Order: sequence, then C-alpha cells, then structure tokens
Amino acid sequence: QVQLVESGGGLVQAGDSLRVSCAASGRTLSTYILGWFRQAPGKERELVAVINWSSGSSYYADSKKGRFTISRDNGKNTVYLQMNSLKPEDTAVYFCADALKRRAIDYYSDYHHLEVWGQGTLVTVSS
Repeated sequence: QVQLVESGGGLVQAGDSLRVSCAASGRTLSTYILGWFRQAPGKERELVAVINWSSGSSYYADSKKGRFTISRDNGKNTVYLQMNSLKPEDTAVYFCADALKRRAIDYYSDYHHLEVWGQGTLVTVSS
C-alpha cells in the first residue's frame, strides 16, 4: 500500500526556519516525482516545489525560490522541505504528493497532475 506521511509542522514565529518531512512507503521512488504543495484557508492548493527522485532536479514556484528548498534522502525514502525566513502568509497545510514521471518536471507544478497525497501537516507562522 502506497503511503505518504508528512511530519514536522508546528507553530513558529515570523523569521524562523522549519523543516517538514514526508516519508514514502509502498513503492520504489526511482521513477517518481515528489512534491510539496500548500493550501491556506480559503485558498486553492498551490505548488511549493517538486523534485525528480532519480536525478534530484527540482522545480520551484517562482514566489518560493530563495526561501524554500526541497531535497530527498534516498536511504530513508524521505523528501524534505526546508523553509527559511517564514512569514505569516506561509501559514498553510503543507502536503506531500507523488506521481509517476511521464512528463517534464514542470508538468507536475499543477497539483491536479499528482496522484497520491499525504494527509498534510499544518504550519502556522505567527507575527
């Protein structure tokens, strides 16, 4: 059974850093794209970043470049999202998702193209 389990969310203050994790089980990830998306209350789910598991190449939403870094640990089957200089507007539920890589990585910037989702982890940034 394929499963993605996020962890590491919490309450932080503006300017802090936080790393969230997503542990994947039930499949071999070498042919998959994994990504982080977020959804704030009343807003549509949006891309943070996606990563090609086999090559490590990544794609970021323009607005997320610089403060957010996606990475993966092959040995732990885990993808991470490092978030720096957090702002109150970064408050959201952060979701991990994956999809079999069939297209160029930017295709997966649209959350509709991701196939399996985790339950999400809430990140709250206070001002």
